[in-house]
Amino acid sequence: MKTLFTTIIVLLFSLALSAQETFTLKVTVDNAKNDQGTMVYSLSTENQFMKAAPLQSATVEIKDGVAVAIFENIPAGEYAVMVLHDKNGNNQMDFTDQGMPKEAYGMSNNPMSYGPPSWDDAKITIESDKEIAVRL
Repeated sequence: MKTLFTTIIVLLFSLALSAQETFTLKVTVDNAKNDQGTMVYSLSTENQFMKAAPLQSATVEIKDGVAVAIFENIPAGEYAVMVLHDKNGNNQMDFTDQGMPKEAYGMSNNPMSYGPPSWDDAKITIESDKEIAVRL
């Protein structure tokens, strides 16, 4: 009886650990001014947002002003998406001498602000498969 009880507990515990549901996020940019370069996407948690390497990233070709990235196996939670139109292919945002971005960029929720975006403005909640559009 004791062995049966232990086996059931171990089985339930292992099922709970392996049953973490994950989701897919589709991110579309449809307003690129041209097809030059690529779109660079990053999906970040609050701790990674503009501080560290993202949870996932993608580099996508632009065709007729449209680029679509798909992030898979995302656990439920809060995330932010950043998108950069990397015209020169150096995988980073370029700035003018005055500190203004030279390349177009956008964030989840499409906040319109002067200066760096905030986590609160850009965060989205993933609780199921989701599609969002980001404007540059």
